[in-house]
Formats: sequence, C-alpha cells, structure tokens
Amino acid sequence: MLVEQIWTANDYRNFNYLIACPESGEALAIDPLDHRRCLERAKDRGWEITQVLNTHEHGDHTGGNRQVIGATGATLLAHANARDKIPGIDRGLAAGDVVRVGTTVELEALDTPGHTMSHVCLLSRTDTPALFCGDTLFNAGAGNCHGGGHPAELYETFAGQLARLPDETLIYPGHDYIEHNLGFTLDREPDNARAKSLLEEIGPQDPDDAMVSTLALEKEINTFFRLHSPSVIARLREAFPDLSDDPGPREVFLRLRELRNSW
Repeated sequence: MLVEQIWTANDYRNFNYLIACPESGEALAIDPLDHRRCLERAKDRGWEITQVLNTHEHGDHTGGNRQVIGATGATLLAHANARDKIPGIDRGLAAGDVVRVGTTVELEALDTPGHTMSHVCLLSRTDTPALFCGDTLFNAGAGNCHGGGHPAELYETFAGQLARLPDETLIYPGHDYIEHNLGFTLDREPDNARAKSLLEEIGPQDPDDAMVSTLALEKEINTFFRLHSPSVIARLREAFPDLSDDPGPREVFLRLRELRNSW
C-alpha cells in the first residue's frame, strides 16, 4: 500500500490522501478538497484515481469531489447514511465493509459517529495498520461536534473502537492541528512530559512533511485518551467544581470536549 499525504495549505489546514496499489497503480482519493494537487500528485506518480471516498459530509472534505470525479470517472464512496448529504454517492459504506484498491490494498470501513453521525474511518489491512480518520481523531486531539455530531457518540467511538486498535496503528488525520492540540494537552495535564518534549521537538511543523503518529503515541499525548490521569482530573475539577468525586472516563471525556470547544 502506497500512501501520499497531501497538504492543502488552506485556512482549515486540511490533509488529503491518495492510497495506491503498487501493482496496478489504481488509487483511492480520500477527501480530495484540493483537487488540483490530488490530480497532479496522482499524475506525477503514474497512478489512476478510480475511487473517491469522503469520510463525512462537510464541505472541506467533499468540495473537490466534482472535479476529481469529472477528471477521472471515479466512483464515490461514503457512509451509507450520508446519501442525503453528499450528492452522487455510488457506494454507501457500513461498518465492516471492505474497500479494495487495485489488486493488493484492502481497507476496512469503521462506522465512527461523533464529529458527524455519518462518519467513516478506514483501517488498512496491512502488517502495520493505518487509520485514515477524517475529523474523528486528530494528532493530540479529537473532532468537534458542532456540525451535526454528538460528544457522547464521539466518546463511544474513542472508547469502543479507536482505543482498541493495535498500538502500532499509524494515524492519518484530516487536518494538521497538532501544535494547538499539544497546547491543550499541556493546559489540561501540565506534567505530561511526553507532550512537552514533542511540542518542543516539532514546534510549528512543516505540514508538507508532517509527523505521522501512532496510536501508542496518541495514548501518551492526546488528552482524549488520558481519561484516568490524576492530573487531567484534578485540572478538570478546577473548571467544573461539580465534577463527580470519582469521575468515570465518559464524564471526563465529555467535560474535556466541552472545554476544548472554547479553548
């Protein structure tokens, strides 16, 4: 499996992706907002885009569909429940469906509600798994729920699905927010030495050569996985004096998501 992470250099700091089969040269474009860069990169690599996949319905992820499909004749894939939100879906995906690219690439669709209620992530069936996670999971952060989602569903996605993936899983998010997100981690957990050292190491990273994290690293630096940390809970109690005496992970997650909305 060949992966190209494409930095759009827009105000929303989007990443687009091409996933290609090394044998056939067929490629899947994920959320190809910057259609020109996606088409040019595929041409440079000698790949043929045969499928486009939208992780969810927001315009900064679907905005390049028409141009890429018009140029390539690619089929459009998205969550099965997004048909009334994304025009022209050819294949609606449900949990466990397999997306095949060429002769060698298989990607499993995960139904990951929270950021929106019709959001899919893709998990590669490779020796080292890779997760293409749209706006569900960011480096050191989690998606917001303003545009048709729900924080309780996002918690269930994190706890019930993402946290259970192999630690070596590579994380490919839909946006580059890592510097700001690490700042939030350190605001919530000032003694997180790993987050501090990583922020000092990467600073304002070059998104054209972005760090690719792993789930193991996210569990160290991402507040939304660190729901049992005494430091996180103590700081949370300062913001929410009504926090339970012994808060469970769901309560901690929801309060963190609430704080992050205005941080």
